[in-house]
Formats: sequence, structure tokens, C-alpha cells
Amino acid sequence: MGLGQLTLIILLIAAGLTALTGFVMKRNENWLVSYLQHAVGALFIFSGWVKVVDPMGTGFKMEQYFAEFQATFEGTWFSFIAPLFPVMSEYALAFSVVVVIVELLLGMMLIMGMWKKFTAWAFFLLVAFFTVLTGFTFLTGYVPSGTNFFQFSQWGEYNSDNMRVTDCGCFGDFIVIEPKLSFYKDLILLVPAVFFLFKFEKMHQLFTERVRNITIAASSIILLVYAFSNFAWNLPHMDFRAFHEGADIRTQLNLERDAAGNVEVIAWELEDRESGEVITISTEEYFANLSEYSQTHSVKNQIQSEPEVAETKVSDYMINHLEGHEVTDELLEYAGHSIMIVTYSLPGRTVRESVTVPDTSFVTDSIIMVGADGQDSLIVVERVDRIEEKETTKITYDWDERFNRHFTEKIIPFIDEARLSGVRSYLVSGEANTHKLEAFQRDMGMDDVEFYFADDILLKTIIRSSPGVVWWKDGVIKKKWHKLRLPEFSDIQDEILAEK
Repeated sequence: MGLGQLTLIILLIAAGLTALTGFVMKRNENWLVSYLQHAVGALFIFSGWVKVVDPMGTGFKMEQYFAEFQATFEGTWFSFIAPLFPVMSEYALAFSVVVVIVELLLGMMLIMGMWKKFTAWAFFLLVAFFTVLTGFTFLTGYVPSGTNFFQFSQWGEYNSDNMRVTDCGCFGDFIVIEPKLSFYKDLILLVPAVFFLFKFEKMHQLFTERVRNITIAASSIILLVYAFSNFAWNLPHMDFRAFHEGADIRTQLNLERDAAGNVEVIAWELEDRESGEVITISTEEYFANLSEYSQTHSVKNQIQSEPEVAETKVSDYMINHLEGHEVTDELLEYAGHSIMIVTYSLPGRTVRESVTVPDTSFVTDSIIMVGADGQDSLIVVERVDRIEEKETTKITYDWDERFNRHFTEKIIPFIDEARLSGVRSYLVSGEANTHKLEAFQRDMGMDDVEFYFADDILLKTIIRSSPGVVWWKDGVIKKKWHKLRLPEFSDIQDEILAEK
């Protein structure tokens, strides 16, 4: 479903609800106001619902925004604001839960006409907040890499590759729309938002005040529990991401790679060196007159054909060995069952202590030996010259106890039993610190488990749990488990291992 289809559905639903409240319930004071109440209310309910299904995803998006805001405000007159964003980033998930629940409740309040003036202002402020986020995302397309957002004189032409956050996350992973389109959507929503500020008294009201209050109070509790159930206690009950259960990642990645490799340059944007005029010509014309154009024009951009298979997050799938080489294809091509343990990071305190160790110095002596045949031979002998004490820094890690328990009590017993059934297991972490990964492997007694690393954003896309467990077979994701929902291996082995 695209934004156009969604908009049409919302408008039709709003028309039906307006007819119901007007002709049947006789509650419409102003038909236009009522229609707008239903339209934006239904939109907010839908938008909030696809995000409350996966609040962690919205939290990750907020972290991206806060990081970019920090980088943007540093080094400007507003640098005093920058330190606030790392703090806000720590509470991004909580912020996400609050925002999506407020969005849902506001949609319900608009449709019911509850607390008219308050709802009108709350709707306006939330839309304004969303407009700032999507506007920032879109406008950074005009800001070249290495240029601060507030250096307006250095802005150039729009280029989507310049955007600091490439997706606003307005509809979670259900519908991904271009930042430009998302910004325009919010600008349009500002129209009814401002309209309500002046016409809130004309809003219709449904049910009695008591029923409205009970509805919102009960919904708040239910939505809060539901939001937490989708990240704190379990995985999202609906998975809109490319790495959902049943996804054939191996096949999809190969299709996207082939499609990207077959993309052709179909046209060229050329800039006249004298006048600055930009023209677009076909590849055939460009090469037919290459000598002429190379003297008078410079290449501004290449226009490529659209790939036959649209690129998804699967194209970002890349796993690296601790030694630095890539093992993506080796893992995906593995024939049989395998278990991937995912950790975004390895939480724990780094402990540095000075220790004294013996430092041995050697010297080399050359000895000439005379053999039985009278021939001389040179033998090099190494001997200890002196032993001195040397101070060095020893790095150890004080691992997070709660994080460790997920491994010692659930994950390690699970993979130990799986290994007896011939199932391969490996861990992929968002940590790129090989020393830390090796220390964790050693401290957890996981020497039989292969350790790799990958981009933490990729891992967060694959599974919304750290640690989390993903069961693969022949490059296909068969099952995913939250850290609190990992079953006993004996309970699932017959079902999963029997799958062909």
C-alpha cells in the first residue's frame, strides 16, 4: 500500500463516519469541521497503530534524529542546546511510546470531539512537531556533506544522498515514503490543525462526557500495556520489516544485487561551462557527440534506470568476521539449520588496571662448530640477557549481570542442545571491538560459537531484541525469539527440524 491508496481509504472512511454522525446521530454542527475531525482522526489512529506495533522502531528513529540535532547545533550560537540531545537519546524508547500513544489517543479524541479546545491545540502542536522533524529531514537534502544545516549560504541543489535521516518513520515500516512527500503531508495537515484552533467550538461530540472519559482512560492503559508487550516482553506481534519470519534473505539479496548490477546510465545532466545552463541528454547522444560536449560542458549528474527489483534493507545485509573479512555469503549459503544470536552491543563496564609483568630480553650468539668432516658450520643460539619488570595496562570487562543471565540461563543451554542435533550457532554483535568480543566469548564459555560483527542498525532491523535469537534454514528466516520468550530446545526441535 502506498500513501495515495492510504489517503483515499482514509477519505472514504471519513465520508462514511461524517454521514453516520450527521444523518443518523444528528451530531454535526458544521459538516466540514466534522469531516476533518474524522479524516485526521482516522489518519492519526492508523499512523499511531502501525507505530505502537513496533515502538522500538520509532525509538531507533528518534535516536537518529537526536544524534543529527546534536551534530547540527554544535558549533553554532545554539551550541548550549546540543548537550540535551544525548540525554534525550537515552530515553528515546520511552519518548517513542509516549508519542505514539498520544497520537492514537488524539485521533480518538478528534473523532469523539472530546475536550474541544485542548484537543485542537494538542493536535496543532503535535503536527507542528512532526513538521519540524520531516522538514529537517527533507531540507538536509540541500545541505552538502560536511556543511552545517545553519550555513544557509552553502546550501546547494537538492540531493537525496545528502539527507541525514533518510526516512521519517511516519508510518513505521508499514509504508516508507520519501521525506519530501512526508514533509508536504505534514504541511497539508497544518491546514486543518490551524482551522481547528479557530473552529473548535463547531466540533461535533459523540457519546456522553462520562463515556468519552472512560474510553480514553481505558484506551490509555490498554495501549500502554500493548506497547510494552511489543518490545519489553516480546517481539512485535506484526512484523512489517524485510527480515520477517519466512523471508528468503538469500534469494532476495541475490535478486537485489543482480538488479543493482544491471542498472544502466540512460541520460546525462551536463552544465554549460560558460552560461551555467543545465541540459539533459540521452546516453546515445552524449557518446555520439562526446568530443564536442567534453569541450563545452561538464558532467553534473548521471541518470540511471530503475532497478528491476527495488532495493530494500536486505541490501544492507553484511556480516563480518573478527579478522575483518566478510562472511555474508558463506552464512547465507549454509545448507541446513543455523542459529544466529543477535546483540546490538555488549553492555558492561571497561576495567583498566596497571599490572607488572616480566619483560625478558634476549641476545643472539653465533657459534662455529667443526663437523666430523672438518667443515665449519655456523649455529645461531638465543639466550636470555636480562629479565626486567614492566608495567602495562590490562583491560577486562565487568559485564552487565542481567544481560549475562539471558545467556547463562537460556541462550547457552539452548544452543548447546541444538549443537547435539547438528545445528550450527553463531553470534553477531553490533560491537566492532574484537578484543571485547573475544573477551565476552571467553568469559561466557562460548568457544564453540562463532563470533562475528555487523552494523548495529542492521541488527536492530533484523530483530527487536538484544539479545535475540534468529533461526535460519538455507538462507530463510524460520523463527525469531525475544530474549524473554526463548523456549526450551526440546519443545521446538521436532517441529522446526522436521521442516523442509
